[in-house]
Amino acid sequence: MVKILYRSGAEILSTQTEAELAAISRENVLWIDMLEPTGEQKRLVEQYLGTEIQSRAEAEEIESSSRFFEEGGAIFANTNFLSPADDEMLMDAVSFILVSGVLTTIREIPLRSLNTLQLKMQALPDEYPDGNTVFVDIMDRRVDLDADIVELISKDVTRYSRRINQNEDINEDFLLDINQLQQNAMNVRANMVDKQRLISNLLKSKIFPKDAELRERLGIILQDIASLVNHISFTFERLEYMQETVIGIINLDQNRIMKVFTFVSILLMPATLVASFYGMNVRLPLASWEWAWLAIIVIMVLLMAAMIWYFFKRKKML
Repeated sequence: MVKILYRSGAEILSTQTEAELAAISRENVLWIDMLEPTGEQKRLVEQYLGTEIQSRAEAEEIESSSRFFEEGGAIFANTNFLSPADDEMLMDAVSFILVSGVLTTIREIPLRSLNTLQLKMQALPDEYPDGNTVFVDIMDRRVDLDADIVELISKDVTRYSRRINQNEDINEDFLLDINQLQQNAMNVRANMVDKQRLISNLLKSKIFPKDAELRERLGIILQDIASLVNHISFTFERLEYMQETVIGIINLDQNRIMKVFTFVSILLMPATLVASFYGMNVRLPLASWEWAWLAIIVIMVLLMAAMIWYFFKRKKML
């Protein structure tokens, strides 16, 4: 699907008919939004813009030279948008092309933030003179959404920390939950650093307009990203500390269980020795006495009591 937002007088209109694109002057086009575009739709937009559109594989490359570059008077930028899914974070590639004030976006998934922005553009056309302003607004909105995700992760960390303090359900499953939260925090940090690099390169660009207001907004967004990166880094450190704490608690519980088993084994060892001794088929002391079995039981109980006194009372091993 291709959605075109263009200026018509004082209004911003939209159309999803590719055939109308050729009839719209490039000076009036603000944004060409491509959702799961076909090869034919890509070629049509390429002819209209006079530049080549990257493939999905190229958009997902991690090299810095592939994430942001300028070619033939056009700016190409690739970044990932986070999408919460159950307990994990999905990272979907979104490509941006800026050519002579026209913004083109290529994505494979629906994004509510972009749909909401398109409605705002039509409601407040005076706030969006060109595609550069639209691009800055997209970045601003995405950083706000990323900040919400960071806040959610921080709340989860606080909730997990409370569980640890109250020693509530501290087990292997809880450790796996912390590990998943760590993975989410790493994805968020990587995503924020990627946007930080993109905006820094944009501010250094010779093609991007020197408009003071746009560059000031980009500078503010950059500061917000730096703050979020510091916050998510601190959150990740908290998660590492929590992980070590949970591992320590689990190890202590396991050691306590092993200590009980060891103590029971030691406790029964003298009694087992006596029982084994009198179980031999040879003549032994008290063997002919009628109450020998009772005496043997008393000896075994006394030995067990002595072991309990020695290890429990004196050595305080339990």
